[in-house]
Amino acid sequence: MKKLLKILGLEKTARMLMEVDMKALIELMAKSLVDKPEEVVVAEVDGGRTAIFELRVATSDIGKVIGKQGNTARAMRTILSAAGAKLEKRCVLEILD
Repeated sequence: MKKLLKILGLEKTARMLMEVDMKALIELMAKSLVDKPEEVVVAEVDGGRTAIFELRVATSDIGKVIGKQGNTARAMRTILSAAGAKLEKRCVLEILD
């Protein structure tokens, strides 16, 4: 598939679509966890080989996103890292208040 996209000149477009999907993935996971889904905001800071995703939620929902002993946040980061491996990018999730 990768070769076909490269031949057609669509490799860069496919990468951009996958990055948008990663942002949507984080947003979907966060919105399903919190009480105020309308306050979930995901921003992406792209730095070449590294993509930093900043997740902002309502102050009252931070505990739900982080989870007990950080297990929920760790799981979200693991999923993000696995998705980033397909893009050959290092992905970082920062949870901001």
